[in-house]
Amino acid sequence: MIIRVAIPGDEIAIHQLIVELAVFEKEPDAVINTPEQIAIDLFKDRVCHAYVVEIDQQIVGFSLYYFSYSTWKGRALYLEDIYIKEDFRNRHIGNLLFDQVVEEAKKANVKRMDWQVLNWNEPAIAFYKKKNATLDPDWTNGRLFF
Repeated sequence: MIIRVAIPGDEIAIHQLIVELAVFEKEPDAVINTPEQIAIDLFKDRVCHAYVVEIDQQIVGFSLYYFSYSTWKGRALYLEDIYIKEDFRNRHIGNLLFDQVVEEAKKANVKRMDWQVLNWNEPAIAFYKKKNATLDPDWTNGRLFF
């Protein structure tokens, strides 16, 4: 198993994993992003960053994050998604991938790391609780779509 920074050429596998994640999250038709746009965002414009997990030269998981800002705390890191293919779960891959992003946050000297978890995703909630994460029920997500 190798955890590494995503490189050009990984965008197709990352996109496939994003589509799998959308199916898992019961939103199979929600993904409008494309591999081409992912490549631009990751490698050209660098609006986000990603790690991938490779096993036998196959990408089986990814994490995607970007830097944000908290008016109260300062620089922050937002973990947009972390996903491991179903056949590769329960091997501590998600744990290693999450820890890699945590190390990136520490290296960047951020004051806070944020993410969201669906309230029905009990395995993910249990995972984050084992990490001593604060899961805050007091906030409601707001969004505008364009």
